[in-house]
Amino acid sequence: MTQTVGRATRRRDRSGGSRLLAGLAYAIAGMCLLPMLAVALAAVTGGTDTITHLIETVLPRYAGTTLALVGMVAVGTFAIGVGAAWLVTMTRFPGVRVLEIALVLPLAFPAYVLAYAYTYLLDHPGIVQSTLRDVTGWGPRDYWFPEIRTIWGAAIMLVLVLYPYVYLLARAAFLQQSSAAFLAARALGRSAWGAFWTVSLPMARPAIAGGVLLAVMETIADFGTVAYFSVQTFATGIYTSWFSMADRAAAAQLALCLLSFALLLAVLERVQRGRAKYHQSGKRHVRMPPEQLKGWQAALAFALCATPVLLGALVPALVLFDMGLSSEQDLTSRRYIAFMRNSVTLAGTAAVLTVLAAVVVGFYQRLKPGRGSTIAGYIARLGYAVPGGVIAVGLMVPFAAFDNALDAWMRDTFDISTGLLVTGSIWLLVAAYMVRFLAAALGAYEGGQSTVHANMDAASRSLGESPLGTLRRVHLPILTPSLLTALLIVFVDVMKELPATLIMRPFNYDTLAVQAYRLASDERLAGAAVPSLVIVAVGLLPVILICRQVGRHR
Repeated sequence: MTQTVGRATRRRDRSGGSRLLAGLAYAIAGMCLLPMLAVALAAVTGGTDTITHLIETVLPRYAGTTLALVGMVAVGTFAIGVGAAWLVTMTRFPGVRVLEIALVLPLAFPAYVLAYAYTYLLDHPGIVQSTLRDVTGWGPRDYWFPEIRTIWGAAIMLVLVLYPYVYLLARAAFLQQSSAAFLAARALGRSAWGAFWTVSLPMARPAIAGGVLLAVMETIADFGTVAYFSVQTFATGIYTSWFSMADRAAAAQLALCLLSFALLLAVLERVQRGRAKYHQSGKRHVRMPPEQLKGWQAALAFALCATPVLLGALVPALVLFDMGLSSEQDLTSRRYIAFMRNSVTLAGTAAVLTVLAAVVVGFYQRLKPGRGSTIAGYIARLGYAVPGGVIAVGLMVPFAAFDNALDAWMRDTFDISTGLLVTGSIWLLVAAYMVRFLAAALGAYEGGQSTVHANMDAASRSLGESPLGTLRRVHLPILTPSLLTALLIVFVDVMKELPATLIMRPFNYDTLAVQAYRLASDERLAGAAVPSLVIVAVGLLPVILICRQVGRHR
């Protein structure tokens, strides 16, 4: 009798744990879906007058500029990422071991930080043009110098920090290729370049396309760079409509346009990853022997691989350091301590909640594989394709309405004002971060979860452990390194995030990214270097982890 009661109790516990896990997973997926639905609803109910005015005035310019910027970044990241990956993987030249790791370093720099550094360096009062005028004696109108604050300048900044996405994926694809197909093409008369173009590159196309699409998604989500360079894209249009013109309908309709484009890219990425698969035809995997370069060929390969590192990491770091020394910003002052405290509070809270959400969604998919859990997981991953400005608008619209309705009811009923209970706190901003970066945490968690064999789950359940007990006692101890990696990735991403923070932060609650943007907007570039350097220093942490992985898998 006692055993029967015990088994019944354990079954109820297991059933209750599964229902709790399912409820949490669906709630998280609903939270991720809410901003997209809210943006669509606000755009549809905003009336046709606003969208008609947008079409007649700014919408064509926003669309054209965004598409042009996307095209430039796609071509640039493809050329640099694939070229560098091929050289460090398939050739050997002096310095290649250092460069294959150093090529990841620009990933630590937000694009808007590079924009501040290169404007300080190349603008009219900058070091380069001032030195040119001093040496030649020319006046301001006696020479032509390329203007950095253009769409071309913005594209270059984005390419320099986003090409590592393509580089890492392309390098991994080239390392996994067998030499059989390449050598067969050479035996049939193809040159080394021809064999690369017709054999190696098509075989790596899925990985390369995935990297380019990641770079493109980051491009359409960028706000700091395009805003500082006065490049009018959908991202700047949303911010201008929300704050400068206080037109919520226009902001929602522009956000819907950007959301549609982002989701289209996400669908394309999913389709190409699912269909474009290549398999080695032979049973043996033979690594391609790298070609030893000498003379001018080695020098050219070194220059091609070193240039992105130099322009994307070393030069900006030196310029920012020089700017910081000449600024009057004090990192130990009360204001900067508050900026750092706010940044760490937001990043730490968002990282913990996002990783917990990833654990819930990921474990539920493992526990209850099926259509429901698959849909919940797919919705939870949509945030990586949605720009921060769109998520901010999508969350602010419904929760601002809730705050206003609650305040009105409390005033009428109890003569008490609740104020901005939700939108005036940091919790809605943390929710926006969770939606935006949940896909990154899920990727890290599922990568570790794949190492936990299904037999471990079966053994735990046969010993009477509940699903939540299996998660706590079996999975989490094994997954600790993966969870720490996910925490670090989300922490750094939140530290760098700008558009959602600008729109949703509570009054007088500024972060390092906001302070850098404000100082740069006031043309106080030397001051902006100080918070930018702190952001870059924090961003180096996950890059160091990636560099260690690159060094191991040669």
